[in-house]
Amino acid sequence: MNTLTAVIIDDHPLACVAIRALLESEGIKVVAEAGDGGDALALVTQHKPDVVIVDVDIPGISGVEVVEMLRAQNFRSIIIVVSAKNQQFYGKRSADVGANGFISKKEGMDNIIDAIRAASKGYSYFPFDLNSHAGALTSDEQKLQSLSSQEVKVMRAILQGSDNNKIASEMNISVKTVSTYKSRLFEKLECKTLLDLYTFANRSKIG
Repeated sequence: MNTLTAVIIDDHPLACVAIRALLESEGIKVVAEAGDGGDALALVTQHKPDVVIVDVDIPGISGVEVVEMLRAQNFRSIIIVVSAKNQQFYGKRSADVGANGFISKKEGMDNIIDAIRAASKGYSYFPFDLNSHAGALTSDEQKLQSLSSQEVKVMRAILQGSDNNKIASEMNISVKTVSTYKSRLFEKLECKTLLDLYTFANRSKIG
């Protein structure tokens, strides 16, 4: 794998250092790093790396949205998503938008190399059952799995403190549509207030 190049997208400096060291120890050349989703897209377009390592929880465009946008641009290289948050929820989201693998930071960064090797051979690397039987999921997990991708984006924006007007502008939809997504989101998660939503997000590690 010593000919591979990589771009790291993570807003935590220590995580970037750890991932860079891990990749370089395997002969993978890190050509750029980004701390937010907007910069990430530009850097990937510029460098066309063989591997992209992206954290879910980055400022601006989320890691999952970065994957979605890159795949929409026909970017075919390896994309590995990493996160310290809810792996069942974000792992499934990552798989749905076309990531090659998902690594929980809590399980250890070394798995990134295993994921890259698997993807290089044409395999996905999701070290948990993405198709868990509904009965095996907790009530909160079932609620999260019921959300559409748009509802997830609205939820993330709300948790970041954005109001309906800002969300509408960022998602290029009407304020009325935002209100509709917001209503569905609250209904599906059985939340009546913003405090309920923040509590749910904190409990489910999706904030």
